[in-house]
Amino acid sequence: MTAVLATSALLLAAGCSSDDRPSPVDTGSATPSGKGGDDGSSSAARPRGTAPPAKGSVTVVRTVTEDLKSPWGLAPLPDGGLLVSSRDEGTITRVDEKTGKKTELGEVPGVAPAGEGGLMGLALSPTFASDHMIYAYFTTESDNRIARMLYEEDKPAGEQLGAPSTIFKGIPKGVIHNGGRIAFGPDEMLYAGTGETGDRGLAQDKESLGGKILRMTPDGEPAPGNPFGDSVVYSYGHRNVQGLAWDGKQRLWASEFGQDTWDELNHIGPGDNDGWPDAEGKSDDGDYKNPVAQWHTDEASPSGIAYAEGSVWMAGLRGKRLWRIPLKGTEASAGPQAFLTGKYGRLRTVVSAGGDKLWLVTSETDGRGTPGDGDDRILELEVK
Repeated sequence: MTAVLATSALLLAAGCSSDDRPSPVDTGSATPSGKGGDDGSSSAARPRGTAPPAKGSVTVVRTVTEDLKSPWGLAPLPDGGLLVSSRDEGTITRVDEKTGKKTELGEVPGVAPAGEGGLMGLALSPTFASDHMIYAYFTTESDNRIARMLYEEDKPAGEQLGAPSTIFKGIPKGVIHNGGRIAFGPDEMLYAGTGETGDRGLAQDKESLGGKILRMTPDGEPAPGNPFGDSVVYSYGHRNVQGLAWDGKQRLWASEFGQDTWDELNHIGPGDNDGWPDAEGKSDDGDYKNPVAQWHTDEASPSGIAYAEGSVWMAGLRGKRLWRIPLKGTEASAGPQAFLTGKYGRLRTVVSAGGDKLWLVTSETDGRGTPGDGDDRILELEVK
C-alpha cells in the first residue's frame, strides 16, 4: 500500500503546491507601516476587540543562529532556549536564543526521512515544568506517529533525549503531504495536522486519519468533546495541514496547501469540512467551510503560522515570504500583506516569542531532500 501511495504522490507532485515545488519569480512585497495589537496585547492602544490596522510592519531584529540542517519544528523552552528538529537528520537541537550556540540533545530513533517525511513538529507538554516531556511528530517506515520523550538536561550533550514512547500511530505516510505540525491548545489537548499523502479520497473519509486535524489527550486518546464520538478527528477535508495557531479568543486557525490554484488560511471549528478534494479555495457549496483568506500557490505554499498583534502570520515555502492577515473575529479585517519576499528563501515555521516578537525558521532544503544554499537559520522578528 505504501508503494502505491508513493507512486500516486509522485504523479501528483508535479502539479501541486508542496514542499518540493520550484520557486517562482519574486513578485515583490508591500512596504508596510503602522501598528497593531491583539486583544489584550502589550501594544493594543485601540479599544479591546477592535481590528488591528490594515497595514503592519516587520523588522528583522537579528539572526539567532544559522547553519541548521533541514530545520522543521520549533519549540521555545519556558526558561529560555529553543528546541529545533531536523527533518532529515532526525535530531533535536537546543539553541541558546541569546548566543546562538547549538547543542544536539540526541537523535529520535525510528525516524525514516524521505520526501516530505521525517522528524517534523515539536511541542512541549502543557506540564513541561514538572514532567520535562517533549512531543514529536515523525515519519517511520510504516506510518506517521506522535511520540513523547523525556528531556534530561543534566546528561551529556547527545544523550539528553529519553527513549520515545509512542502515544499515537497509524497516520498515513507518503512521499508528499505528511502534515506534521503539532501543538497543545488552550484546552491542553494535543492537536495534529495531517496530510492525505496524495491519496485525495482520504481527506473526506472520516474513518481515515489522513487529511485531518486531530485532537487528542496528552496520552493520545480521543479528546472529550470531539465531534465524531470516540474519534480523534476534529476537522476533515484537508489536503496538507502544516500550520496551527490560536488567536486571543482561543479560536483555532490552520494553513492549507492548495493543489494548482488556491492556498488557504482557515478558521477551524469542531466537525468542519474544508472541502478537499471537491473544493480548493472558496466554494459556493454550503457543505464546505470557506477559507478566511486565500493565495495563488506561487505566492504561498504555507507551512507554519503564529498569532501576534491581532494578526495571523503565515510562513510561505514556495512563496518565500511571510504573510500578515489582520483579523476581526473570525474574518480578515483587511487584505493579506507580504513581507521579507525572497530575502531569506523558503520559510517553514513561525512561532510567537511573546508580545510583538516572533521566531522565524527558514527551510532551503526542498521536499525531496535536495539542499538549498545550506544556510538555514532562525530569525527574531518584531512585528506590528
